[in-house]
Amino acid sequence: MMTQDVRIAEILLVEDNEGDIELTREAFGDAIFRNNLHIAEDGDIALDYLYKRNGYETAVLPDIILLDLNLPSTDGKEVLQIVKSDPLLRKIPVIVLTSSEADKDVMESYDLHANWYIVKPVNASKFMKVVKDVEKFWSDIVCLPSSHR
Repeated sequence: MMTQDVRIAEILLVEDNEGDIELTREAFGDAIFRNNLHIAEDGDIALDYLYKRNGYETAVLPDIILLDLNLPSTDGKEVLQIVKSDPLLRKIPVIVLTSSEADKDVMESYDLHANWYIVKPVNASKFMKVVKDVEKFWSDIVCLPSSHR
């Protein structure tokens, strides 16, 4: 009988709200799939992580990026534009997970090739459900090339 290696999902959460970071950490801690959740608390740190610079030289490219739009320093739209215009990074699915319901933000995010746009619920239990839904989608449906690392 062949054994199959269990793949660990590498997730980059780009979020500056400590409460949302903790809720996301808790939700993915209970995930049905194995994962490593990496945190970038602003857009500059996210780009350093993705480009493996400024202390992140050993970072592993994420399988998925959860991106808030309202970030200090480089904002989420700028991060999204940079990621999706880079041939080495653009295949990484980016889920915008933000508090903005503005049509302008939704349209701009999709114009910048966001894969999903999700408005963060203000209720903690609903927020946890959204993260669990992302997890379910990831574990049940998504198929990514293993060569993007």
